[in-house]
Amino acid sequence: MTANQDPSVSVPSACGGGPTSPEAPWPVRIVNRKIGDWISRLGSVWVEGQLTQMKRTRYWTFLTLRDIEAEMSIELISKNALIESFSAPLSHGDRIVVLGKPTYSLGRGQLKLSITDIRAVGVGELLARIEQLRAILAAEGLLAPERKKPLPFLPRRIGLITGQGSAAERDVISIAHERWPAVNIRTLHPPVQGAQAVAEITEALTVLDNDPAVDVIIVARGGGSVEDLLPFSDESLVRHVTTLRTPVVSAIGHETDNPVLDDVADLRAATPTDAAKRVVIDMTAERDGLQVLRERGRRAIIRWLDYERDRLDDVRQRPVIADPMTVIRRHTDDMARDVASMRRNITVLLERAHADVARLRGQVSALGPSATLARGYSIVQVHRPGGTLDVATSIEHTPPGSQLRIRLTDGSIVAATMSTSPAT
Repeated sequence: MTANQDPSVSVPSACGGGPTSPEAPWPVRIVNRKIGDWISRLGSVWVEGQLTQMKRTRYWTFLTLRDIEAEMSIELISKNALIESFSAPLSHGDRIVVLGKPTYSLGRGQLKLSITDIRAVGVGELLARIEQLRAILAAEGLLAPERKKPLPFLPRRIGLITGQGSAAERDVISIAHERWPAVNIRTLHPPVQGAQAVAEITEALTVLDNDPAVDVIIVARGGGSVEDLLPFSDESLVRHVTTLRTPVVSAIGHETDNPVLDDVADLRAATPTDAAKRVVIDMTAERDGLQVLRERGRRAIIRWLDYERDRLDDVRQRPVIADPMTVIRRHTDDMARDVASMRRNITVLLERAHADVARLRGQVSALGPSATLARGYSIVQVHRPGGTLDVATSIEHTPPGSQLRIRLTDGSIVAATMSTSPAT
């Protein structure tokens, strides 16, 4: 690696004033001095992290500050008086904010942060940050109820994320097997607090979400302080939960605990035990419920059969069903009566018509020429040219020489007019 010489650093003549090379390298002291000079120009900075180690000597205290979300740390050095003046004794896992200036040890080539002020990250501040994140997620619609996925009624496999050997794990598994002995649970044990918790819980969620047999995921942890539960309010973790296809149940801490994961999860359970009860059906209760429904259905069918049997008995007792020919016979008798009635009526009408005809015939006979002829009268008709016959009603119609036809009761006489004489 080639480096240009910094003009602000005096370099011994033995080292040369130009660039380094394999033939003219810098000694370690020059490199350390250059790094130290550059770092010494940096100003003081406020740094937040989690205290993981602390070692005290006669005059100095050496501390290690770890990043909350990444596997990174920085060494701190402080005078004992500053540590002793702190309001409460510092211990492993404390969240603190320090004001320090980067320093570089030329002898060992180590970077440290020389701190001049130290403050604790209070619970109130942590809660305020959590509420601020919750408000941001709500504004983005990630907490909306319509985004919640329903839990499966009978999951094929349950994914469980919890601390190994924890009370939460024992509660979930024992309650689940008690309610459904054949329950299938896949358990992963990432750390549930500390610097690695967020990354490993996120990885565990991804693993279970990619398992096609896992139908629901439970994230469970026992109670703890606000600091202990901070991983479950981490923004990257809760945003990752919103992208999963598998429903997630949050069972973090006790009922009074409320990390942000509770809000973005598809279901919030008050405790790990409650989560097991919400996810796993109670087979005994379901079996009893099925038995009740079966008995209720049996009674309903029996009532329906009794009702239909009664209706069938009523139908059987009807005359048309007891003797199907009854209706036919009744209609046959009705038809016979109607036919006889029509015949009687027709006969009466015919008799009346015959009587009317006889009466009219008598009247016609009495008024007709036949009756007149029978009393001695005759009808004289005159032959006209062309063969027609005209009734003679006057002597003028029968001049002498006219050919006559005289009609009598029993026949007719052909005669001729000899002479005519008027009536006197």
